Amino acid sequence: MNINSDKKVSILIFASGNGSNAENIITYFQNKLRDISWTIITNNSNAGVIERSVRLGVPFLVFKKKDFHENMFLEKISLIKPKLIILAGFLLKIPENIIKNFKNKIINIHPSLLPKYGGKGMYGINVHNEVIKNKEVESGISIHYVNNQYDEGEIIFQKNIKIIYPTNATNLSKKIHELEMKYFPEIIEKLINSQTYE
Repeated sequence: MNINSDKKVSILIFASGNGSNAENIITYFQNKLRDISWTIITNNSNAGVIERSVRLGVPFLVFKKKDFHENMFLEKISLIKPKLIILAGFLLKIPENIIKNFKNKIINIHPSLLPKYGGKGMYGINVHNEVIKNKEVESGISIHYVNNQYDEGEIIFQKNIKIIYPTNATNLSKKIHELEMKYFPEIIEKLINSQTYE
């Protein structure tokens, strides 16, 4: 699919929190010659991403955790016919039925160089605290496909940075966030343009 194609592409963004990554991705594509239909999906009715979606004019769907594993939820998102599902600060594990129906179409960004510092409970500042505690000399981001294990899907892209001590988890978090903002939209664009999503 060519980046200049006028064919509309549907993309879902799953987010649980503030939504800075989600907004960054959407605004990145506003400057591109591409017609994308975005939908933001969240499990948190108080998430900041909802305010962002309203401001951006992007439809959103709020769901309850208990409904996540139901076939009705899968049917609802299947009707949108997403070419790609992006996890941007989404904290729930994706159910098996969604993974099976959207194989190699669900991607996540993780704030470490996987396989290091991945797995259940390893998100946000938790990751950076562990990295600093273990005196790692580098960290970075990993963009990967989602499978049925936390942070174990095939890696699509990694970018590393050196850690200069003394530092702390907050400072490292800011630097990692800058990497996320720069590279996540770029990698998404490459995936959309790849033959996989024809």
